Amino acid sequence: MRVLHTADWHLGQRFISGHERTDEHRLFLDWLVTTVRERQVEVLVVAGDVFDTGSPSSTALELYYSFLVSLRQTACRDVVIVGGNHDSPATLNAPARLLRHLRVHVVGCVPECFEDQILLLDDAHGQPGLLVCAVPFLRDRDVRLSVPGETAEEREQRIRQGIADHYARVAEAEPVWQHKAAGRPVLATGHLYAAGGTASESERTIHVGNLGQVTADHFPPCFDYVALGHLHRPQRVGGREHIRYSGSPIPLSFSEVQDTKQVLLLDFEGGAVAIEPIEVPTARRLVRFHGSLEEVSADLLAYDNVGLPLPAWVDVEVRSELSQLEVAEQLLKVIEQLDRKQLEVLSRRHFRLVTLRPLGDEAEPLTRSLHDFTEREVFERRLEVEPEDARPELLRTFDELTELMHQK
Repeated sequence: MRVLHTADWHLGQRFISGHERTDEHRLFLDWLVTTVRERQVEVLVVAGDVFDTGSPSSTALELYYSFLVSLRQTACRDVVIVGGNHDSPATLNAPARLLRHLRVHVVGCVPECFEDQILLLDDAHGQPGLLVCAVPFLRDRDVRLSVPGETAEEREQRIRQGIADHYARVAEAEPVWQHKAAGRPVLATGHLYAAGGTASESERTIHVGNLGQVTADHFPPCFDYVALGHLHRPQRVGGREHIRYSGSPIPLSFSEVQDTKQVLLLDFEGGAVAIEPIEVPTARRLVRFHGSLEEVSADLLAYDNVGLPLPAWVDVEVRSELSQLEVAEQLLKVIEQLDRKQLEVLSRRHFRLVTLRPLGDEAEPLTRSLHDFTEREVFERRLEVEPEDARPELLRTFDELTELMHQK
């Protein structure tokens, strides 16, 4: 059996200032259909966070359903999709009965009938080929009962034990040990934060399991492969080759600019699995330019986005002794020269450098308390980030309001 493991698509994500990722996701999904077809993938596994929010937009839903329809043109017989912490179980599960006719198996949350998350998939000859324990994101109600007065340490233990118990119960189910005894492969999914995992800025806090206490030892040895989601950097858990995060297919924050995005191709032969990472082509680069104003300006003007279908998105951080206003004005002049088809600056920050003076220097103190400023001086500092032509009118309005307050 040939399986492809992916996760954390986050369809519908809006980046800084509301920038949509639709074009990137569409290009990824088109590439994924082509990869499934060319590599003769038989089963596709999506380990949670299909959508970025519990109420995905119509555009995100269109991407999702169009992709599933496109898979019908490939050799992929089955698709297994489990819910993540970003997904709404109701949204994922609503079309589950209909999708089952397309051999798309959706487990948005732990089902009422526990064994409904255990799926037996046929091989190309119509014989039992792969057993998938489709475990979704486990919420509080799935793994523990609230205990009044428990300590934080006791709560951690309950969460950890609850997750371990859930996987142990799955492993002990009759279809699992029967399938395993017959020498057929068993794959499990999960959407959680495992101990030692490397997170990026884009993962939201997972309440259950976020304490990093779920280890490789919590997954029973009967699982030939554990397909995980939630962490956006591809990585192994506890050094185990068969317990892996595939990572997200596109960078979801600027902290992921150095990450190689990938999906994982699995070839099962009896109880052994061969794992091949397949790099996802980059459609849009996220780039960071940090340094002095001169360095950042030079980097922006020299950047080459050749060969990529979408303009790069840039995070700029300037360290300078100049004021915020001076930096903003000079940086704006540079940005106006840029080709927006090549790159777009989405995030700007300025850290003002202060020259330290020797002890005993009678010069102006390095820092001033807010009480050292008049009300008007505070407002003038605030106006430094406003357009220059608007400042006089705003300052006059401020003076009028201040005078009215003093009259009262």
